[in-house]
Amino acid sequence: MASLDGKRGLIVGIANESSIAWACARAARAQGAQLAATWLNEKAQPHVAPLLDQLDITLRMPLDVTDDGQMATLFNAISAQWGGLDFLLHSIAFAPKADLQGRVTDSSRDGFALAMDISCHSFIRMARHAEPLMSAGGSLLTVSFLGGEAVIPHYGIMGPVKAALEASVRYLASELGPAGIRVNAISPGPIVTRAASGIAEFDALVTESTSRSPLKRPLAIDDVGPLCAFLASDGARAITGGIHFVDGGYNIIN
Repeated sequence: MASLDGKRGLIVGIANESSIAWACARAARAQGAQLAATWLNEKAQPHVAPLLDQLDITLRMPLDVTDDGQMATLFNAISAQWGGLDFLLHSIAFAPKADLQGRVTDSSRDGFALAMDISCHSFIRMARHAEPLMSAGGSLLTVSFLGGEAVIPHYGIMGPVKAALEASVRYLASELGPAGIRVNAISPGPIVTRAASGIAEFDALVTESTSRSPLKRPLAIDDVGPLCAFLASDGARAITGGIHFVDGGYNIIN
């Protein structure tokens, strides 16, 4: 794997030790990256801070992506302390439970808008803040799911939202490419995380994907971390605009 020595990265989305973002943070730190990270709110801080301690992450602060002031404060702090940024991971998603577990047909206007804002447009806002800090180029990463391109039972409005996120990756890659900024999405298969617990019958989806995928084994967050670290590295310097599956090959099975 290409080294991240000398690279500075921001990790957004660590909620606990089962978070995909946590696996990505560990993989990036193992490759020598200096990291900044966030937690959602005061309730989340006690669960996240000890993890950040393990990786010697001192540039840390709360970030509710619906709060424009908090986002500006975060990127201002990165600019003041580091003077630049080399990579960013956006690993957050949310939809109100009623909208997530109901039919897309029945989704509420407010619920759909909130899911799109937190899960998709927040990545665009982060890209806008990161752009001036990536004067020498960089890597923007987000996390998607197969439900953005195929119908996955019980995935609800997150399917259209992830489709929008993946389209945003392509447009951002086109717009930011001339500045040397690469934009990619990682699309893991079903992994048991706190975020996934809100999806109805998720355990059945994990079982089904394991039995049907070519590799025939359950997935873990540590299957995702190394890809994140690679895409952040100079080894991926010519890779942009892609949706990169980490699902044991499940995406190729109809």
